[in-house]
Amino acid sequence: MLVIMITRIVKMEFKKEEIGSFKRLFSKNKEKIRAQPGCQGLKLLESQDGLGTFFTYSLWESEDHLNAYRHSDLFKEVWKNTKALFADKAMAWSCDEMASL
Repeated sequence: MLVIMITRIVKMEFKKEEIGSFKRLFSKNKEKIRAQPGCQGLKLLESQDGLGTFFTYSLWESEDHLNAYRHSDLFKEVWKNTKALFADKAMAWSCDEMASL
């Protein structure tokens, strides 16, 4: 039985003119991110308000796996390119699952 230890949620707000660039960047890298050791799932969510707010929702086996990804060359490259498109500072949370139905 797989036990997910960490859910990582990142909220990002993009300049309207950069939304397409972000979607292309995510599409180009999503399989590489999902293939990182310990990553058990990855979702990209877009707010329905159409104002350029996106969330990534990723599932990790452990904090060590998440941190290994956050210190990887892949993360550094993707994050540098993603940050350049922001309209505002990103917000991130690491959460422990309390219940799932």
